[in-house]
Amino acid sequence: MPGRAKVTDDALFGGAVALVQPARGFGYRANVDALLLAAFALRSRPARLAVDLGAGVGTVALALDHLGGARSLLLIERQPHLVELACANVARNGLASRARVEQLDLAEGLDAKLPDVVRSADLVVANPPYVTLARDRAGIPQGSRWEARHGELSPFLRAAADALAHRGRACFVYPAHALLDLMALSRRLGLEPKRLRIVHSAADRPARVALVELARAKPGGLVIEPPLLERVDGQQSPELLALLQAPRATALAR
Repeated sequence: MPGRAKVTDDALFGGAVALVQPARGFGYRANVDALLLAAFALRSRPARLAVDLGAGVGTVALALDHLGGARSLLLIERQPHLVELACANVARNGLASRARVEQLDLAEGLDAKLPDVVRSADLVVANPPYVTLARDRAGIPQGSRWEARHGELSPFLRAAADALAHRGRACFVYPAHALLDLMALSRRLGLEPKRLRIVHSAADRPARVALVELARAKPGGLVIEPPLLERVDGQQSPELLALLQAPRATALAR
């Protein structure tokens, strides 16, 4: 276990998934957006290979596995201490035979460091930094938590485009107010928005984040799903509560 920063032993899905992550104040911690993304990415059949870009400690990948969304997983992360934590989480959850963790700065591109990944994934998931460096007015970087929240979107979309196999799809979670940025850039890189779901903290609140599915396909055909409400009458919505308590999916079809 890394000794350079404090960590905590936590869990997802009511204790079913072990999660070691930076302690509060020592780095970016898992939040509900990772679980919403994993649930949004599900299909009736699990992906043969799912690639998690900017995986952090592996929250999205772990959730995707728990929900039965992938047969094998590749986690790609830039920061060494998060790579170490992701490896620990893979081992703790018994995924060593089906998941691997690679250290890579996505700005370097997949083809140079991970050529076997190019055009190999039927599913890519990404919870990229929510604040681009151009929009940041806060000043000086503040460590790993700052790095997780700040960064450019384009390396994630380029990596997704490179990783996707024929008929593959990429699922992103991104701030609703910057949705047009994601869609415009994705289209310039040859990825078309095909499915969209907006998340609101409550029915009377503005949209918080957007869940977007992209594919290498012809323009048009965007399906806009009903909005997801996180709270109803001041309580967690039935849909969110069901996700947070979701049991492990039955054995994956091999």
